[in-house]
Amino acid sequence: MASDQSIIEYILEQIESAGKVNAKKMFGEYGIYCDDKIVGFVCDDQLFIKPTAAGRAYLKNPQEGFPYPGAKPYFLVSGELWDDGTWLSKLIQITALDLPEPKPKIKRAKQ
Repeated sequence: MASDQSIIEYILEQIESAGKVNAKKMFGEYGIYCDDKIVGFVCDDQLFIKPTAAGRAYLKNPQEGFPYPGAKPYFLVSGELWDDGTWLSKLIQITALDLPEPKPKIKRAKQ
């Protein structure tokens, strides 16, 4: 089941102070990006955040879940926590800061 577009828009609105945030459609669901780093997914209308040491410390006792079959566990952020935009932005921001820089894209030569 694909996530509702209004949920994506709401989450992006709530986390806009975290940095440069956007969502990209991926396999029928959405990847959430902050400052060009993928920090999580929205799958089946649920928010999954990449696990990091800083995120674990911030959440204290995070609930974990799997965004898609075969995935490693991610932090599952329940919907009632989405309403606190300041708290959610901070989680996104510290997650992005704890993740490595994205690898530069390699341009392929034209054939």
